Amino acid sequence: MKISDGNWLIQPGLTLINPIQVFDVDQQGSEMVVYAAPRDVRERTWQLDTPLFTLRFFSPQEGIIGVRIAHFEGGIEKGPHFPLNIAQDVAVAIDNTQTYAELRSGALAVRVTKGEAWAIDFLRNGERITGSQLKNSGYVQDGNSGRKYVFERLDLGVGETVYGLGERFTALVRNGQSVETWNRDGGTSTEQAYKNIPFYLTNRGYGVLVSHPQAVEFEIGSEKVSKVQFSVEGESLEYFVIDGPTPQAVLNRYTRFTGRPALPPAWSFGLWLTTSFTTNYDEATVNSFIDGMAERQLPLHVFHFDCFWMKAFQWCDFEWDPVTFPDPAGMIKRLKERGLKICVWINPYIGQKSPLFRELKEKGYLLKRADGSIWQWDKWQPGLAIYDFTNPQACQWYADKLNTLVAMGVDCFKTDFGERIPTDVVWHNGACPQKMHNHYAYIYNEMVWNVLKDKVGEQEAVLFARSASVGAQQFPVHWGGDCYATYESMAESLRGGLSIGLSGFGFWSHDIGGFENTAPAHVYKRWCAFGLLSSHSRLHGSKSYRVPWAYDDESCDVVRFFTQLKCRLMPYLYRQAVAANESGVPMMRAMMLAFPDDPACDYLDRQYMLGDVLLVAPVFSEAGEVQFYLPEGRWTHLWHNDLLDGSRWHKQQHGFMSLPVYVRDNTLLALGDNDRRPDYAWHQGTAFQLFQLDDGREAVCEVPDSRGESVFRLSAKREGAVITVRADGEGKNWTLCLRNIMQITHLQGATANRSETGLVITPQGTEVYITL
Repeated sequence: MKISDGNWLIQPGLTLINPIQVFDVDQQGSEMVVYAAPRDVRERTWQLDTPLFTLRFFSPQEGIIGVRIAHFEGGIEKGPHFPLNIAQDVAVAIDNTQTYAELRSGALAVRVTKGEAWAIDFLRNGERITGSQLKNSGYVQDGNSGRKYVFERLDLGVGETVYGLGERFTALVRNGQSVETWNRDGGTSTEQAYKNIPFYLTNRGYGVLVSHPQAVEFEIGSEKVSKVQFSVEGESLEYFVIDGPTPQAVLNRYTRFTGRPALPPAWSFGLWLTTSFTTNYDEATVNSFIDGMAERQLPLHVFHFDCFWMKAFQWCDFEWDPVTFPDPAGMIKRLKERGLKICVWINPYIGQKSPLFRELKEKGYLLKRADGSIWQWDKWQPGLAIYDFTNPQACQWYADKLNTLVAMGVDCFKTDFGERIPTDVVWHNGACPQKMHNHYAYIYNEMVWNVLKDKVGEQEAVLFARSASVGAQQFPVHWGGDCYATYESMAESLRGGLSIGLSGFGFWSHDIGGFENTAPAHVYKRWCAFGLLSSHSRLHGSKSYRVPWAYDDESCDVVRFFTQLKCRLMPYLYRQAVAANESGVPMMRAMMLAFPDDPACDYLDRQYMLGDVLLVAPVFSEAGEVQFYLPEGRWTHLWHNDLLDGSRWHKQQHGFMSLPVYVRDNTLLALGDNDRRPDYAWHQGTAFQLFQLDDGREAVCEVPDSRGESVFRLSAKREGAVITVRADGEGKNWTLCLRNIMQITHLQGATANRSETGLVITPQGTEVYITL
């Protein structure tokens, strides 16, 4: 909300009170409790007829400090609440001196100043990183509406940039934006978002989680240009400051607190193809797509059935349309015999036309209004109602339907929708409707995830989800939602993907080729290259098919090339997926996340790091012109052999079979020997490539198995002109290519042959000595 009217006034109709003077400080267990008055209360007569703020400071995990500012504490605490991992016996230190009260957790401390100059300061090893000063937090009453709010303003330093707050398609840097965290089905071309996460991080290496599932309103360097202001309706506000000191360390702590992204199965990294949305399709159409891919030697790994596998107007009752699909079990069996995984579309709504509607109404499994009637409207489906997933019996009923599909051979679900959740309702468990609006996305996806985890095992479970709230990163994968078939929409989709990655989500995808409209062939081909260099890759559209031959012959070549490239990259990609699971750092990383000390990376939103060492700059023009920035170092194109200097911008032109994909120096990169599937034995026949190894440096590459466990390790260490290569583990028939090196003076323990990009070393044992 907007509170100020310029620098000196406040908005008409508002009344503010602010904590100004510390009255008392208590230590209650491991909490530091500060009582603060909005005026001088040192004299006893001044202590009458005055409000008193209660501020509680605590630490749920090492390096995280929680703050709860309350006006009245007598309210009823209705859920839901974010699924936070609260550690036991966090070591904190509390000091209460004449001039300040301080609580410390790890390197992070919060200090409340006593006396005339009210201030809350957050310190890292004694150095201030942010805080709130006089009249920058408080309680607001709106005389026009009668609503009451609590707000906080945390300082932004010179050059400090803010990121995150969910999957947002506006400018990557949030400074200057007003953001309301309220899930909406708004597509990718507006300020609305499917995935609202009230968490932001900054390039100063700390993050802030506002711990409220209801709408949180942020003013990020907008209302007050040197502040991040956030406010919630009610009598209290709770937030957590999360220490880094780097942005990656912030995400590590944040996802330890709210949940790590699960590790998706290896097959999910392959190419997904869908029927599209409102297209006509049946088993013959599906087979024509799959046959067409096979005839053109286009690798395909997952086939997805969108909405119309069920009857029109009956979504979502989980019954196959018997006219279009008379033998669904047989069809799925036949598809799986061709090596495909199967995904089907679902949502958390049901149309009134479905024969199951009456049963669900009688059992009380649908969301109700206060008068006991079913909440309904005519958007999306006529007479649409919403499953009440706060009712355990409704969850079990829904889960049983999913179990039937899994038993039929369905491998995963596209969990669409979950954003348009009304607030004029009564939930089965009495939850607060305002809080349930966003949190519904969490319980919906959690319930479907648990079905898959129970039936196919956690290592095989994967979703394709659109809506999300805090904690939903535990149930990957998420995709960007409805985008247009244009370069502009392709670019906004990338911004959304980088933004959700900066909000704790490790895996992300998008509709390759655009969802709405049909792209010109040149847009489709550029988008295919980008999409197959994303963590997950799906061809999907609305009113037209996304098979490549529907565009032109070259589109087939592009899809084939980049799908095969992704399959070969799987030893590297899956290791990066394991890292996302273990640390919360996303596979697709904003440049500032990878290079926090390079200020040139702060605003970059048209390129990204795919894992630790691959830089990708998608092409957003028909002519193939692209500008990109390379950070410090020497960078080599992944399949061309050009070598570029970093710390500068570059401008290039690429055909449809190429784009800037550069590898950092001092990198040992693993490429698999299978370009048809993503799920194979990555440690057998591995081709390692060594890029620009500096004197005194060691490059290490670990190759995982399908469980994410390292089964093979290769290291290369350079001392002067000698490179020593050692292998350890179960790797077989591996080779090593020295990129951009065509001549060596001595080789021990191997033989060498020239290739287009360098010297290929074939080992005779587990140790190789190379003299340059």
